Amino acid sequence: MPIEFFKYQGTGNDFVLIDNRLKSFNKKNTKLVAQMCDRKFGIGADGLLLLENHSDIDFTMVYYNSDGNLSSMCGNGGRCITHFAMYLGVIKNEATFEAVDGMHHATIENDKISLGMNDVEKVTVSKNYVFLNTGSPHHVQLVSNVEKFDVFSEGRRIRNETYGKAGANVNFVEQVSHNTFKVRTYERGVEDETLSCGTGVTAVALAMFETGKTVSQSVCLETPGGTLEVQFQKSGNTYKDIKLVGPAVQVFKGVWE
Repeated sequence: MPIEFFKYQGTGNDFVLIDNRLKSFNKKNTKLVAQMCDRKFGIGADGLLLLENHSDIDFTMVYYNSDGNLSSMCGNGGRCITHFAMYLGVIKNEATFEAVDGMHHATIENDKISLGMNDVEKVTVSKNYVFLNTGSPHHVQLVSNVEKFDVFSEGRRIRNETYGKAGANVNFVEQVSHNTFKVRTYERGVEDETLSCGTGVTAVALAMFETGKTVSQSVCLETPGGTLEVQFQKSGNTYKDIKLVGPAVQVFKGVWE
């Protein structure tokens, strides 16, 4: 049965999006998901998102990594699916939806999506890195000259040696100014560097604030795929009102035969 799909990208983090409100997509077919995401033999994407009906709110977001497996929260995916919901007429300029890590609220203004992220209560600061979960687990590490850093090799090593089978996403960071940081991310599930990672830049912003690298609660993150902004408030030991802000673009649509 032909499957209509839409290709989206949010600062270079790209996704296949499918309207699954009629439940026509076989969610157990992980092989199909991986095939659709394959860059040589498929559409090509970092992940696949299903938009589904929800009984009480606007929609449900189901996210698969490009390896075909269901995954943890994807921030850029959340921004893209919000734009997709507006395109489908499910919402106008704001949305409340459920993802694997709970409820999210998002607003749209001129193709720029502001996505509310869940509170973060625990930030673990070690000697050479910071670890925290922003919907997905993230390792955050400062390096010099991040543009020439071997993100693939070192990211894969840390992902496997430090975090084992479950893994974690690994972010390498270079400070540019008092509230601006360059970020490159190795993503588990994709098992490669991606051009941008939404939960990753969120983790970086909080980690840089937690370690005193910035005192700003509005942080600019420059990724290879574009610029994102993370806004937040800190109350006690908890980071609240976290927002991931940036563009989401529909690239093309097609039919998978």
